[in-house]
Amino acid sequence: MRPGEFVAFVAALMAVNALGVDLMLPALADIGDQLGIATANHRQWIITAYMLGFGAGQLVYGPLADRFGRRPILLATLAGFVAASVFAAGSQSFAGLLGARVLQGLMSASTRVLAVAIVRDRFSGRQMARTLSVAQMIFFMVPILAPSLGQLLLAVGPWRFIFYALAGFAALVLAWSAGRLAETLPAERRSPLSLAALGQAYRLTLTNRFSAGYAVAASMTFGGIIAFVSSAQQIFVDEFGMGDRFTILFAVCAFAMACASFANSRLVERLGTRLISQGAVLALIGLSVVHIGVIASGAETLATYMVFQALSMTCIGLCGSNFGAMAMEPVGAIAGTASSIQGFITSVGAVVVGSLIGQSYDGNTYPLAIGYLAIGLAVLGVVYWVEGGRLFHAHHGGAGG
Repeated sequence: MRPGEFVAFVAALMAVNALGVDLMLPALADIGDQLGIATANHRQWIITAYMLGFGAGQLVYGPLADRFGRRPILLATLAGFVAASVFAAGSQSFAGLLGARVLQGLMSASTRVLAVAIVRDRFSGRQMARTLSVAQMIFFMVPILAPSLGQLLLAVGPWRFIFYALAGFAALVLAWSAGRLAETLPAERRSPLSLAALGQAYRLTLTNRFSAGYAVAASMTFGGIIAFVSSAQQIFVDEFGMGDRFTILFAVCAFAMACASFANSRLVERLGTRLISQGAVLALIGLSVVHIGVIASGAETLATYMVFQALSMTCIGLCGSNFGAMAMEPVGAIAGTASSIQGFITSVGAVVVGSLIGQSYDGNTYPLAIGYLAIGLAVLGVVYWVEGGRLFHAHHGGAGG
């Protein structure tokens, strides 16, 4: 693939997962009504179940991709995602739907692992961060459009149409992969699938301070996204009464992340991953403190929430690809397995963080603001440890810059 097509392809892989989360947000209330979900917060499990499968599945695909190559694993799991989406569309109970969602997540986990591994096969350091930022900029356009597309699908049919649409999109990406993706891992660089090799890869990934530390940091910032996505429908519709404008308001917040990724793609090679990401963490902490003050004073409105949420999403967007690139930099020789382990840490950690915040929703935005402050402080502590007590300091030993 030429560079432009390659970036678009990586973005499309990422979009499979993004659509799996965001496309059904407008349908959560309808799904709850039809499947008898009595408690509103329990509807969030439709998102959480998917993310649990997504996190667990990542442990498998990296070692398989390091042994057999990227392409065959990707083709098999995209086909599995199509089948899981059809299964979800036919679910007749809440338990059945949750099972289908876990299966969807298990299949889509390969898209995250293999997107990162394929990029790492070709690039490293700041160039890798730039490539991921451009792909994520396109990827973040998906949450902007997905709820509106979901609303459109609901206008012409039942919520089950949404899952058929997911199957259709994954089928298109499957066809693109089959027709255009060349194998990026040559045979001589493949790792044997053995307990000894896996143990060595796990040891390297989990004992390297940069690899493990930045994966944990990424999990917490990603948890902020999960918390927002899972509670967004309740906040905008139930708290602020904006059911008719939900898709637009959600899109504004998602657009902030797309802008952050675009800015990062233009600046990261000049300013470095550390200056941008660590500055964004400090900004998130400051924003959260001010937002908590606004809520505590009784001055919170839809306008203030939108401003603080969009700015917080911007900060989180400036962390994601940079943390990912710094985590991958010292483990490029085992990119597939390392991406699996880091992806598992990031996804499962994000589910835990996001669920704790999301399930704390009690009719106002206070739990989300408190959650973002806790995320910012925790990430700052992890980064401070990873960097040996120094912030904004370029590392020249193989962890970005």
